[in-house]
Amino acid sequence: MSFKNWLPVFFLMLLFSEAAWAQIPTRPINPPARERQTVDPDQEVSSESGGRKKLIDDSTKMVFGPKTTLYFFEKDLKQNRVIKHEVDTVLNNFHYYEPVAKSGWKYQDLGNLGTAAKPIFFQAPKMIGTTSGFNAYDLYYHSPDSLKYFDTKSPYTNMSAFFGGGNRNMLDLTFARNVTSKWNVGFNLNTIKARKTLNPNARDDNAADQTSYSIHTNYKSDNDKYMLLSNFTRMKHTAREQGGIIPPEVDSTSLYYTYEDAKVWLRNSRATDLRQDLHLYQEYELLKGWQVYHVFDKRKQVVSFKTNLNSTDSTFFDLYNPLRFNTRDSTANENHFSEWRNEVGFKGDIGLLYYNAFVKFRTGKMKSPFLGNPNGFDELYIGGALRGDLSEKWRFEAEGEYLLPGAFRIHGLFVSPFLEASYTKSVSKPTSIQEVYRGNHHRWSNRFSNVGVDQIQGVIKLDFPSWTLRPNITLNRVNNYIFFNEFQQATQASGGAFMVIPGLKSSFNLKKKFFWESEIQYTLITGEGADNFRIPELFINSRVFFDSPLFNEKLFVQIGLEGRYRSDNFAEAYSPAIQQFYLQNAFQVLAYPVVDFFLNARINRTRILLRYNHVNSNLLSEPGYFVTPDFTGLKGALDIGISWPLFD
Repeated sequence: MSFKNWLPVFFLMLLFSEAAWAQIPTRPINPPARERQTVDPDQEVSSESGGRKKLIDDSTKMVFGPKTTLYFFEKDLKQNRVIKHEVDTVLNNFHYYEPVAKSGWKYQDLGNLGTAAKPIFFQAPKMIGTTSGFNAYDLYYHSPDSLKYFDTKSPYTNMSAFFGGGNRNMLDLTFARNVTSKWNVGFNLNTIKARKTLNPNARDDNAADQTSYSIHTNYKSDNDKYMLLSNFTRMKHTAREQGGIIPPEVDSTSLYYTYEDAKVWLRNSRATDLRQDLHLYQEYELLKGWQVYHVFDKRKQVVSFKTNLNSTDSTFFDLYNPLRFNTRDSTANENHFSEWRNEVGFKGDIGLLYYNAFVKFRTGKMKSPFLGNPNGFDELYIGGALRGDLSEKWRFEAEGEYLLPGAFRIHGLFVSPFLEASYTKSVSKPTSIQEVYRGNHHRWSNRFSNVGVDQIQGVIKLDFPSWTLRPNITLNRVNNYIFFNEFQQATQASGGAFMVIPGLKSSFNLKKKFFWESEIQYTLITGEGADNFRIPELFINSRVFFDSPLFNEKLFVQIGLEGRYRSDNFAEAYSPAIQQFYLQNAFQVLAYPVVDFFLNARINRTRILLRYNHVNSNLLSEPGYFVTPDFTGLKGALDIGISWPLFD
């Protein structure tokens, strides 16, 4: 077994050794907190009598819990505003355990956990340089910039297991401990195993399999001048592609909404996305309020798609991808993207102002067996940031970077008690797959122009005793947009597109026990390039629920119904051969309201969930719904889950 495969085993052994120590008689614990903590646990904590006390009870035993197990993010440390959060024990949105649900249902997938997914709404790019362009499984990747770094006073373990109806399962395991008071280590282990919802052959005939893990550490020197954060992250995500349900107009015996009995195109096709990241951040305080820092990244992504064209799968490719550039009897597309990044800079504070300046160098390449010479790049950036924290409720931020020559990004944010507004302007490079690609069914070489984006966003904050309203608007102007057309070819738009997206978020409560929360967005797209964006005109999420402690706050319960709705649209189809979503004009994804039931509960610090998906299945004129052309959404299914934290 290779070293990378031994790493999870080693840390599981470490975890179980800690669990054995945990069998020592337990210490008393505090009542569970319902809100996040944003202070250091080394500070004193208020007692019930209004005085102050240390984190030691009357029996002189240390009291471990959420207040002694905090985490923070690298982005906050880099911006000199370290906010330490308590580990999450709240119930709100706990039943959103699936990544698509966590996004607020703002991703389009293939109707199952772990399948290819893309954002429904246009997103302004944050990376203006070259990327791989293989983003179908970004939603399931725990990237280094999203990693939590812990400041613990005792070993901390959290085990979360989710069992979805139809064998759609997830397991999340987190472990962290303090080696010394200023040195913490930990690891995360995440798995996805989701059986096919369309025509599975057996219990373990999975649509998606994922195993990912990360190892992380953070260290601060005794004099508090030097700080180090580092992590290694790895994900292997495998999807057994199905190509969707065979349309009835192609096969008259094929029917929609038959789920396990559906006729699908593919049975011998598989896609894999392997990612590895080695990340390091370090800073040193030269003078009080002035630091220098360094960021290092080494990244690799290997994306492959394989199918047997001598099997029945060939019918699908003969219809949708008839060309054979490399081999006739099989397809074996493989792309290797690698990147090195170094960033050095300085930062500091002057009164209420934070400032930062940096220089960054990236180098990388895309390789493929049929590409010939690798598609390489060398990129040099300069940039900086400025922030003013005028008070707790008033602040402004500005940041920008310039990629020599010709690409740049600037972003500004203003926050007040009544209004939030932001402006982003960027000119970004095409992705590697958009520029050059050599696969068995597709190939191209393009010299695209950079993509230009202007985005304005604003939110008005209206708070009343029982109502909270957040009217908002997003304005996007996109020039030289690059997309995959009806022939699954990378194409650049000849005209621009302008999007006006007004929306409203609202929350109403009755005696702080009964709640009604809603979100609605309307999208209007104009311009010559408007048809290149397939966004539903109307998007609605809404839920009503009861949320209150019971039995003298021994049990916390949240129970309710929620619904979501998207208007009719010609949603993009998915091509497994190139692992990209592309435009189509033949299949209209019809509007359909989906209603779910959910129950979240917490006893002490243990949380459980029950969710019944699609309770209105077979109750409307259509027995089900589609999320992507030829891919149905879930039928009625019961999900259960549990999250169990241990603090010693």
